[in-house]
Amino acid sequence: MTTTLSGIQRNLEHVRERIRRAAASADRDPGSIRLIAVSKYMTPAHITCAMAAGQHVFGENTVQDALTKLPLFQDPQNEWHFIGHLQTNKARHIPGNFAWLHTLDSLKLARTLARHAEATGRHLRVLIQVNISGDPDKFGLAPAAVAGFADTFLDAGLSGISLHGLMTIGARGINESARRREFVRLRELGDACAARLGPAHFTELSMGMSHDYEIAISEGATMVRIGNAIFGPRPQRHT
Repeated sequence: MTTTLSGIQRNLEHVRERIRRAAASADRDPGSIRLIAVSKYMTPAHITCAMAAGQHVFGENTVQDALTKLPLFQDPQNEWHFIGHLQTNKARHIPGNFAWLHTLDSLKLARTLARHAEATGRHLRVLIQVNISGDPDKFGLAPAAVAGFADTFLDAGLSGISLHGLMTIGARGINESARRREFVRLRELGDACAARLGPAHFTELSMGMSHDYEIAISEGATMVRIGNAIFGPRPQRHT
């Protein structure tokens, strides 16, 4: 894959077509699936190429990297999603810079985000991150803890942020059947939460990346987070 304008445009067209086909196979409307181009560690030139190809929804994983790029892109069409683990001491950077946070995993973080959202006068939509595989190296709530956490979140009456669904990152190195079971489990968890706490708070499922987004779509994903399949391999980061 190349990172020229024509290369990124071809990659986006290919991904969009695969999304359309996966949606059609699942008897779903392709318009119900939001393609998030993961621009983690990509340069402003990469993002500009994607924007020129009609992409306006982007995902960033680290606050430090994102803050070097977001000020360069003030187009109101753009929608920025924070999809990486967020430390509470960096929460102040999210409201006002991002429309969505996919990785809510504590009430402390929720309260901090709400406070900063109120201070900036901006609204933040959040998803609860679920450690669906139980991997001790991954962030997120255990599936059994999600409904109780969501109930506590909603009872807290936090203004400035609102709950819209669930997100997960699947386990590494598993086969297609195991991956599908993870996505089914997240969907079923979202359905159970919606039945208990209200469907308005569980409209979104963020699951699926470059290697498995078609499976995710077949199991109900409303957001897919795709980086390599659009931008190619990530540049090396030197510390």
